[in-house]
Amino acid sequence: MIAAIVQARLGSSRFPNKVIKPILGQPMICHILNRLSNSKMLEKIIVAIPDSDKNSVLEQILKQNDALYFFGNEQDVLDRYYKCAKFFNVDIIVRITADDPFKDSSIIDKAIDIFIEKSSDIDYVANCSYDGSIRATYPEGLDVEVFSFSCLDKIWKSANKKSEREHVTPFLFNNKSNFKIAGFENNEDLSNYRWTVDYEIDYLFAKEVYSNLFHKNNNFLMNDIIKLLNQKKSLSKMNNNIVRHEGYKQSLKEEL
Repeated sequence: MIAAIVQARLGSSRFPNKVIKPILGQPMICHILNRLSNSKMLEKIIVAIPDSDKNSVLEQILKQNDALYFFGNEQDVLDRYYKCAKFFNVDIIVRITADDPFKDSSIIDKAIDIFIEKSSDIDYVANCSYDGSIRATYPEGLDVEVFSFSCLDKIWKSANKKSEREHVTPFLFNNKSNFKIAGFENNEDLSNYRWTVDYEIDYLFAKEVYSNLFHKNNNFLMNDIIKLLNQKKSLSKMNNNIVRHEGYKQSLKEEL
């Protein structure tokens, strides 16, 4: 089975409760799940959330929207992923983060297609990487990682560092000789765009994009956003001064 596992929590230190912040009257997590549902390849979409009382509001929202969800360790996100995938018998995992309200189903399907086509030769495929060995050419926030359960099992059994447990896949890049890794690129380098939500300014950017595009097509894609930003240059500058993978880099600093 091919499933997206969406990691979500309310306890973000930089922008608390961001995954349930409203965009056009709907919690952001609901927009993400709706966008994922447009995938032709995904068979299940599961939200992996921390097993803690402070996430009860998130659980209630998921219940109200008939979403599949799984409780796991709050800090050890790798363990949460592993146990979620095992519980639902997922063979091919698509890793999704719940602070990316512009996930593009066509890019996700492209990644899954590449993984299936090369499944006998690779463990993992993505369109960017923490260490830069897979060149980022898509806007930040359209990141997608696809990997086998056996790959996840190997990572889960071996990863020891806090940064490797918190961010799921860094162990793979820290031990590249033990894995077969593939990347894919966009035909144009758009990595300078920032379409993820870590701060309030990112959220304001997301609301503005949705207010311009959602009423025309509730599954607007990457090219629709690019077209809008070319028309509204000031919009694209709102949040473009923030470092990519900032959360992971902060985790590395804390380990020093």
